[in-house]
Amino acid sequence: MKILVCAKRVVDANVKVRVKSDNSDVDIEHSKMSLNPFDENAIEEASRLKEAGIATEIIVVSIGSAKCADTLRTALARGCDRAILVETDMVLEPLSIAKILQQIVLRETPDLVLLGKQAIDDDANQVGQMLAGMLDYPQSTFISKIEVIGNVLLTTRELDNGTEVLELSMPAVLTADLYLNEPRFIKLPQLMLAKKKPLEHLMLSDMDIKLRSTTRLLKAFDGEVKKQCKFINTVPELFEVLQAKKVI
Repeated sequence: MKILVCAKRVVDANVKVRVKSDNSDVDIEHSKMSLNPFDENAIEEASRLKEAGIATEIIVVSIGSAKCADTLRTALARGCDRAILVETDMVLEPLSIAKILQQIVLRETPDLVLLGKQAIDDDANQVGQMLAGMLDYPQSTFISKIEVIGNVLLTTRELDNGTEVLELSMPAVLTADLYLNEPRFIKLPQLMLAKKKPLEHLMLSDMDIKLRSTTRLLKAFDGEVKKQCKFINTVPELFEVLQAKKVI
C-alpha cells in the first residue's frame, strides 16, 4: 500500500497571532511556524501502518513557499519516505489546494490519501472533501480509528452525537481527527536521517493547472471578548432568565 499525506506549514498552535495595524490580514511575519497538528495525526497514522507492515511507502506533500521545506523535513523525520514541495508564493484557497493535490494523486497513484481534517489557520475543513469529490474516491472524515482488512478500510468517524463506522474500498481519502493517535516525539537521529531523504521541488507555475481566486479578504480584526456570566442556582430561576430573553 502506498500512502500520500499532506503537511501544511502554519503558525505554531501555542503562539497568539495578532492582526496587522491596517487590518489587512494576520501578522505572522515573525511568528514561530510548525506542522499543522491535524496533519501530524495523519502522518503518525501513516507511519504506524508502515511499521505494521501494511504500508510500503509514505509520500508527504506540502504546498507553499520555499520555507515549507522545513515542514517537510519534520514530516520525513516522523516516518515519511520522500517529500514533494509544490512551491508558490500565491495565497491559495481550499479549492485551489484540492486541484493541486488532485494532480499529485494522479501522478503518484497512492492507495490511500490521508489529510488532517482541517488546518488551524483558516479552519476551513474543505480540502479533503473537495479532493475526494474531484477524484471520485470514497471518503471518511474526522476519523479516530482505521482498520485495514485486505483492500477494505474500516474507519470510525467522530460525530457530534457519537461515532460512525464506515467501510470503504481503496483508493480512498481520509481526514484525521486529533483522537486518531498521539504523535510521537522526534529524536535528533530521526531529524538527521530526514536530511538524507529525497525532497522533490515542483513549481506551481510549471504545472498545467488553472487557478483563480473566488474569495477576497476584506478585513481582519480581533474578536471582542465579552465576559457576561451569571450563576443560576435553581431551575425556576433558569426559566425566568430564558423567558426574559424570549428563548422560551
